[in-house]
Amino acid sequence: MHSDSLILLYTFEKATLHKIKDKPILLVTATDRYIPVEDFKLLFKQVGETVKSEAIEKLIFDKRKLTVFHQPSMEWYFTSWKESMIQEGLTKHRKLLPNDQVFVESVKIGREQIYNKFPEGRFRELDIQYTDDIQKAIDL
Repeated sequence: MHSDSLILLYTFEKATLHKIKDKPILLVTATDRYIPVEDFKLLFKQVGETVKSEAIEKLIFDKRKLTVFHQPSMEWYFTSWKESMIQEGLTKHRKLLPNDQVFVESVKIGREQIYNKFPEGRFRELDIQYTDDIQKAIDL
């Protein structure tokens, strides 16, 4: 991935938002070990506005710098934010997780809990894949 392929749209306190040049893809990159839930919601409110204004079809969320997993943030992200983005055409989500087995396992368990708690959730319709490379995330 060449940096000239990325267009910086916003810099937040704990994340950045880039658009992939000439593609309907956004890249959210966590820049700190933890994003408090209120900051997380503000970040994704802006991402949502960009999804609408730019007709974004794929979101890549690079979480590799994160060391703290927060289940309430993940639940809001799945059941509120992702569901509201389906109607905007955002149906592809790619995730890059930290090289931390406890974090990865927490994500897996958290996702299972959300799927069990919300059996009718529209988020089940989404194409969600995990990878370890931004270029792979773009190509997937």
